[in-house]
Amino acid sequence: MDKSSDLFYFMKPTQSKHIADYQPDSIVSKTLIDKRSGTVTFFAFDENQGLSEHISPFDAIAIILDGEGDIKINGKKYVVKEGEMIVMPASKPHSIKARVKFKMFLIMIKA
Repeated sequence: MDKSSDLFYFMKPTQSKHIADYQPDSIVSKTLIDKRSGTVTFFAFDENQGLSEHISPFDAIAIILDGEGDIKINGKKYVVKEGEMIVMPASKPHSIKARVKFKMFLIMIKA
């Protein structure tokens, strides 16, 4: 599917959990919005998959759509579940790991 048809797909009501399927031993990501002011990215993590600790210069919000994961921010681990959200402040180290299959939106604000 080319990028223009992807945009068309998201211009109508969509079940957010079904934007992409889980892939075995993988992380699936799909960028929905990519602007100078920020991004919105969908992630689907298979069980035990994750993003290693890193630092971002921008604030981000993780909105949990399905499953359960661990989000570690500045050394403190939080368990996040379907229907919850958490803010990851700019310049603080953070990491993400799926306890079970886990889907989320990541909204990053750049401006």
